[in-house]
Amino acid sequence: MKELVEKIKKEAVMMPGGVVIVSGFLNHRMDTRLIDAFGAEFYRIFRDTAPTLILTVEASGIGIACMTARYFGVDVLFAKKSQSRNLSSETYSSMVRSFTKGMVFEVKVDKALISSSDRVLLIDDFLADGEALSGLTDICRKAGATVVGAGVCIEKSFQPGGRKIRGEGINLHSLAVVGLDEAGRTLVSEGD
Repeated sequence: MKELVEKIKKEAVMMPGGVVIVSGFLNHRMDTRLIDAFGAEFYRIFRDTAPTLILTVEASGIGIACMTARYFGVDVLFAKKSQSRNLSSETYSSMVRSFTKGMVFEVKVDKALISSSDRVLLIDDFLADGEALSGLTDICRKAGATVVGAGVCIEKSFQPGGRKIRGEGINLHSLAVVGLDEAGRTLVSEGD
């Protein structure tokens, strides 16, 4: 997606260790016009998969998932990272290591909110090591739901997540790819 590539080139900050900071438009302050365009693009890519539910992990994926769900006319379910009073004790859960936070979370969804009749499209902001998408896939498997695809805004090609998720047979599409050349310089390109 050309617009996202240009935004990354113009505004993202590349940090040592593979951290890409896009907090000015994606995962802290949110450019809603751009995120709406993500939703439209994910709809274009995945419309033939006929999802009945969009699934993401709190918190950065929620806005993107909502804009995407709007185009499909379906609901969003997000996996929570902590137990709260408004989360049933009957949950599907999976352990997920966050690359950015360097922590392991048990992500959970209420069993009553996902079922074997659901066709699930996974949506997230970043793909680094693939842990979040793998955890969401695990939750869908436990619920008996079908994963119809996964859409991410930014894939980091120098980390193993893309290869891992595609290797699991998931129909994965990235809107932009951030890579590194032999000299360690950042390269940004359109996704698949």
